[in-house]
Amino acid sequence: MKLAILSCGPNSYSTQRLKEAAMQRGHNVKVLNTLKFAIDLQQGEPALHFRQKLLSQYDAVLPRIGASITYYGTAVVRQFQEMDVFCANSAHGITNSRDKLRSLQLMSRHHIGIPRTAFVRDKKDVLPAIERVGGAPVIIKLIEGTQGIGVLLAESVNTAESIIELLQSQKQNVLIQKFVAESKGKDIRAIVVGDRVVAAMRRVAQGQEFRSNVHRGGIAEAVELSDEYKETAVKAAQIMGLQVAGVDMLESKTGPQVMEVNSSPGLEGIESCTGLDVAGAIIEYIAAQVDFPEIDVRQRLTVSKGYGVGEIYIPDGSNFVGKTILETNLHDKDINVLTLYRGAKVIPNPRKDRVLEADDKLLCFGRMDAMREMIPAKTRRRRRPTISDLPENLPDSSDHSEP
Repeated sequence: MKLAILSCGPNSYSTQRLKEAAMQRGHNVKVLNTLKFAIDLQQGEPALHFRQKLLSQYDAVLPRIGASITYYGTAVVRQFQEMDVFCANSAHGITNSRDKLRSLQLMSRHHIGIPRTAFVRDKKDVLPAIERVGGAPVIIKLIEGTQGIGVLLAESVNTAESIIELLQSQKQNVLIQKFVAESKGKDIRAIVVGDRVVAAMRRVAQGQEFRSNVHRGGIAEAVELSDEYKETAVKAAQIMGLQVAGVDMLESKTGPQVMEVNSSPGLEGIESCTGLDVAGAIIEYIAAQVDFPEIDVRQRLTVSKGYGVGEIYIPDGSNFVGKTILETNLHDKDINVLTLYRGAKVIPNPRKDRVLEADDKLLCFGRMDAMREMIPAKTRRRRRPTISDLPENLPDSSDHSEP
């Protein structure tokens, strides 16, 4: 495999470890400065030049795009994508994760824990927003801050109001976020590669510092995550559209709460404290994708006119609760259940004798008009379908089996 690592820091620990891991596995690897590319656009022939020369063919790209060059960096990644080069993280995924507000908006649509957050512009909206997230103390964050920079703890409402007013006067966009007291000074960083967590650590702040980032003096310790935390981390990365990510989570009373998803996680802290070859896991994943690429299910499934993928939510009180997938008779409506989501559990290709419960979600492929007809009229304006008013007797049956 010929691999390009896009990085403006060729001597950084993470870049060096990734290069070393690739070379150890017999791959041809080059570290290329993201800012030294020139993008050429012409009909039918997207191309890249590097240091004034036409770029040779690469099998894969591993982007390490810093926050300060997000726009240009993602443009370069996007060009590689247009040239049909496998990118470990897409430009879309990087952009999603880099903006804290956008990433929280995406996650808020799913059953995944996040700290309650508000975003306001008008001064009159600040106090109500603080109350809605739970009152002081609150966390105030710059939308594009990194490594703990631009994250402030306001102990009182007056302090929070003053900080927000000051930042907004400097044209800074800020988030107001609930302070999770039981997790003060510590968080979990999980490294997700593909569909699994390959390493995890707990970061603990020192002294009076409430930010646990290693760059702020936090101490890291290896941790074995429960299935709930692993599944949350993987799901958060997938929601962002990232294959390689660092997912930061708070340990709240109600379970994991995702603070942030990082598309270029540092490797030094987590490799040092866990002793695991995280760089190697990333390289092996990329090599596997180059050799045996995964099918883009979304593109394949929406080819047939009138067919597509939809998510059906089963609320408490639905007449589907307590029935098996077979008894719903969805198959006869040309609707096939691909995946069942139950809390933090993901059940692919569920058996037809699986009994449905309240708050289950079904990812289905089938006729879009049939799925729309199943949604109650009062609910159709919402993005998430429900099936509380489905007819009791639908025709027979589904063949799905569960391994």
